[in-house]
Amino acid sequence: MKQRELTKPYPTYEDCCYLWEEYQTPPHVIRHCKAVSKTAVLLGQELNQNGCRLNISLLAVAGWLHDMLRLKEDHGVCAASELCRLGYDSVAEAVRVHMRYQLDPEKPEVTETDLLCFADRLVKEDQYVGLEERMEYIIEKSRQCGDPGAEERIRRSFQRTKVFQENIEKRIGKRIEDIRGMMD
Repeated sequence: MKQRELTKPYPTYEDCCYLWEEYQTPPHVIRHCKAVSKTAVLLGQELNQNGCRLNISLLAVAGWLHDMLRLKEDHGVCAASELCRLGYDSVAEAVRVHMRYQLDPEKPEVTETDLLCFADRLVKEDQYVGLEERMEYIIEKSRQCGDPGAEERIRRSFQRTKVFQENIEKRIGKRIEDIRGMMD
């Protein structure tokens, strides 16, 4: 990696642009990361207005960088390893687990990791599409891989995610679809 002084404790948007370039993140993946970040930040702001204490800077950066190495096998772990090497441990923790993270709708507090993973499940490519459309998209992709148990696992995971969404909506006093216009 070229020498560049990165901002601490979180990289700036310009630093993220630099990292995307350094790690050769494809443009369509960058657009996806931006959409996930925007969704996570908007939801985080809504939650913070209703008593949560989420770190919006961490949410933004984790969204921007969660798929920075998406073309690699186990891309979340690879990206987290690089982020730790760069001194971004708190960002790395959210990024590391985002592909396999199981949302727990019974948890009393929402974390930045919860919100990053939830936002990623609401965005298809670079568009907010909501939970149902995203689930069908992921199921269709899994069918192409030929994993016979994948659809059932995905549906169970999305059912937990649906309950998580309902809990978020109760907390913020509105449906996520009602703030969708801000996400587009």
